[in-house]
Amino acid sequence: MRNLILLVVSMVATTVFAQNPAVTKADSTLNLSKSIFKNVNSRNYSNKGKFYFHWGYNFSSYANSDLRLYGKGYDFTLKNVVAHDRPTPLSATYIDISRLSIPQFNFHFGYFIKDNLSLSIGWDHMKYVVDDFQNSHITGNILGQVSNPGFAVNPRYVGNFSNSPIVINPTDFVDYEHTDGFNFAAVELDHYAILWRAGKTNLQLDWVNGVGIGVVVPRSDVRLFTVGQNNFWNLAGAGASIKSGLRLNLTHLLFLETTLKGGYTDLWDVHTTGRSEDKASQSIWFGEWFWVLGFNFGKTK
Repeated sequence: MRNLILLVVSMVATTVFAQNPAVTKADSTLNLSKSIFKNVNSRNYSNKGKFYFHWGYNFSSYANSDLRLYGKGYDFTLKNVVAHDRPTPLSATYIDISRLSIPQFNFHFGYFIKDNLSLSIGWDHMKYVVDDFQNSHITGNILGQVSNPGFAVNPRYVGNFSNSPIVINPTDFVDYEHTDGFNFAAVELDHYAILWRAGKTNLQLDWVNGVGIGVVVPRSDVRLFTVGQNNFWNLAGAGASIKSGLRLNLTHLLFLETTLKGGYTDLWDVHTTGRSEDKASQSIWFGEWFWVLGFNFGKTK
């Protein structure tokens, strides 16, 4: 995961900071970007000043994470916890306007500040589900009664632990997921390099590289020693991301895009049982593959 992120960072730096090929007088008037393979440009317009919107869906994956749960009477960490996403099976849900937000979705609204540079704000709705009955290790302590108001803990989980083996049993120990969801709301800066253009038509393939920074707003569904709830959305942490993908401009207004994104998030205020003293924290490295349908609009320069 980290090697992939470093690779994409180097690709972003190469495309963003590399010098553009020499431009013709007409191109310099519009300040148009050129193809990175061919020193020509058949466009007679600039993207600068144009808005865009895209919507689509994703698959996501996660590196193992240390999960800390703490509150009155307990403070323990589960090591190298394994989690997966939960994509919605292919069905009419993806085209039902009333249910579009149920699958793992992505949307962004952006503005071209230059012909080949845009700023956008958006929401990546991923889902994070800790695998049930997995083997882990626990460090920390658990008393016989925890939380406020207090409730009893199964005696087999009571004690002081130091990297002790344990099974994450969702029925009476820990059931933990961000399924509504693991939401990353971010501002992104994207750079576009033309890979190919079909003559003087609007059919064009762009290489898109970007960086983002944002906050994590999960809706965490947690049960701790059988007590918990599907909590309301809250500002639980922050993160940063990088991405690289391809955008196929079908017309002047319509495009398709597929992108790989990687990022790091630090969650310091995850809600668990619904009681103010009970919290969780963790750091999550994520990888994401999404595909979207988008629309350009507004006056170009």
